[in-house]
Amino acid sequence: MQRYFINQIVDDKARITGEDFHHIVRVMRMKLEDYVCLVTPDEQTAIAELIEIGDDFVQFKIVSRKESTSELPVHITIASGLPKGDKLELITQKGTELGAKSFLSFPAKRSISKWDSKKAQKKVERLDKIAKEAAEQSHRSVVPSFQHVMSFQALLDVAPSYDYIVVAYEESAKEGESSALATLFDQVDPGESILAIFGPEGGLAPEEIVKLEAVQALKVGLGPRILRTETAPLYFLAAASFAFELDKNG
Repeated sequence: MQRYFINQIVDDKARITGEDFHHIVRVMRMKLEDYVCLVTPDEQTAIAELIEIGDDFVQFKIVSRKESTSELPVHITIASGLPKGDKLELITQKGTELGAKSFLSFPAKRSISKWDSKKAQKKVERLDKIAKEAAEQSHRSVVPSFQHVMSFQALLDVAPSYDYIVVAYEESAKEGESSALATLFDQVDPGESILAIFGPEGGLAPEEIVKLEAVQALKVGLGPRILRTETAPLYFLAAASFAFELDKNG
C-alpha cells in the first residue's frame, strides 16, 4: 500500500495535489476505491479510500486509523561534514530508512566539497525530496528534515540544544575504545535527542575535536575498523535501532 505525507485531514477527508497527485494518477494509475496510507504532521497514520479524481487533485476518505508507530524512541540527528559527490544523498536515503529524525551538514576543515548559499539551497531541496521518498518507502511516521549550516561555528552553536552530543572519532577506535557508545545508549531515555557528528573524508581535524569537546561532545569509536564517511552514520543508526528497539535485555 502506497504511503503519502499530507498536511491535514478535515472531516475525515484529505485532498492531495502537486507531485503526489501526479504520482497517484500518472505513475500508480490509481482508480476510485483504491486504498493508501496517509500520514499527518502529528505522526498519525490512516487508511484512506480514493473517492474523487479531479484535474489537479485527488480526494480521499478516511476508513480507519492506525495507532502503531515506526519511529525510533530517541530522536537522532545525523550531522555530516560535507563529503564529496553524492554521498550525502546516500546518507540521507539510508539514514531515513534506519530511523534518523533529521540531518544536518556543515563545512569541516577537511571538506573538499564547498557550498555557497545558492548551491546549499538547491542541495537541501534535493535532499528533502530524497528523505520524503525514503520515508514513504520505509513506512516512516515522519519525514526527516535536512538543514545545512554555513560554518563549523554554527554547528557548535546548535549543539547545546540536544540532550546528548557524540562525535565519531577514528582515533578512539584505534586506541581500542569500545564501550563509550554502549554506555551512552544505556543513559539515553525515550524522547531524548542525540546529535551524532561525523567528519568528511579524512575525518575531523584535531582542533575541531577540541572545540566539540568544549561543548560536551562525547568521543565514541565505531568498532575496530575504519568506516567511510557515508558508512559511519548508518552504523550508528543500526546500533541505535538494536539498542532501543531490538535488545529486549537492554
